[in-house]
Amino acid sequence: MTIWVGRTAAEIAAAVREKRVTPREVVAEHLARIELLDARVGAFRTLRTEAALAEADELATRDLGRLPLAGVPVAVKDNLPVRGESNRLGSAASPDTPADHDHVTVARLRAAGAVVVGLTNVPELCVFGTTDGVHGIARNPWDTSRTAGGSSGGSAAAVAAGMVPIALGNDGMGSLRIPAANCGLVGLKPGHGTVPAGIGQGDWFGMSENGPLATTVEDARLMFAVLAGTEAVPPPGKQALKVAVSVRSPLVGVKVTRPYRAAAREAAELLSTAGHLVRPADPPYPLWLSTTALAHWTAGTAVDAEELDPRLLTRRTRVHAAVGRRFLNGVRKGDRREQLRRRLEPFFAEHDVLITPALARRGPAAAAWHERGWLRNLLVNTNYSPLTPPWNLTGLPAMSVPFGTLPGGAPCAVQLVGRPGSELDLLALAGQLEELHPWRRTASLD
Repeated sequence: MTIWVGRTAAEIAAAVREKRVTPREVVAEHLARIELLDARVGAFRTLRTEAALAEADELATRDLGRLPLAGVPVAVKDNLPVRGESNRLGSAASPDTPADHDHVTVARLRAAGAVVVGLTNVPELCVFGTTDGVHGIARNPWDTSRTAGGSSGGSAAAVAAGMVPIALGNDGMGSLRIPAANCGLVGLKPGHGTVPAGIGQGDWFGMSENGPLATTVEDARLMFAVLAGTEAVPPPGKQALKVAVSVRSPLVGVKVTRPYRAAAREAAELLSTAGHLVRPADPPYPLWLSTTALAHWTAGTAVDAEELDPRLLTRRTRVHAAVGRRFLNGVRKGDRREQLRRRLEPFFAEHDVLITPALARRGPAAAAWHERGWLRNLLVNTNYSPLTPPWNLTGLPAMSVPFGTLPGGAPCAVQLVGRPGSELDLLALAGQLEELHPWRRTASLD
């Protein structure tokens, strides 16, 4: 008997198209794995067991031959509408009302043949880099004492535990790349306008983007193509790119630990041996980047919290929103983001790609951080994930790529950043790293 859990989305879709397996068989097997493991992992807020099986049966009546994700189980982050399901945003303050439509990205996945098996846990209003709250704690399947990251932590945990081969997440200040790095996944934040956004009450001023979480570059490319409505065709040949490597933290006073610095340098060396033009070079991060990142991070939350009952929000979210209200007018003008884009333009005119550590240190403990104070959460988040926010502020594409392991065996990762429209180039570069430095696809929890 063929086992489909642990197979890639590309492998599953090919088997379904060739009628070697039915969509129901694939979906049922993944639902069984979720039932077996999720009490330990906390990836899902809700499962769509009956609905997913019914949709798998309906899918089998369609012409499967042209569906790139035929029969592939997919998880969706719980801040995107899924028809018939409530959208809780990790909060007790959100209404438990079923959505009457699919988000456009969900609709595209379904049109491509994917089956939504459930909605995944997020921190309240998707604010923080740890996924915990009233709906549960998402743990890193490689080390369940540690957070899966956030805010797409449930989606990342689901993929890393083999509960689904791919998942839909989004990224406003690193919310997709942080959990991807923690959980050993490929996570792509597309550049601004490449994939439909429509996240929350305004996409955090245009900084939030929807993107894929996957165990392989091939799956990430396949899912990205579906989300963006493009062809999943990598650039021809192996073009030599000008690659800058920087291990400096963009935020003053935050240090990057040795394992993450070493991973970025080793990855750069491998790319050099593969024929790319690699040299050390630090982007000209401004001193005001820290305050600009804080202003946009908190102001985005202030907007998302406007129509919710503050009495039902956790204290850290209330404080975060209150701080953000002070910055709203300035953030809406977008002056600082434009200044940052202009400041970094010469750097990316000189370099095709920037490679950095994905994180500054390993993820914090899997704990009820939502019950702790705002300042403690702020410091923990900033100290472990300072390298992601600049690329939301500038709208440039960026991705997390697994690379090596940390002491104890949990995944390490690097970040690739490119020019506007360079998503396929980044995926091609990630594919070369995957080939030169293979990584284990999923954690073993059995």
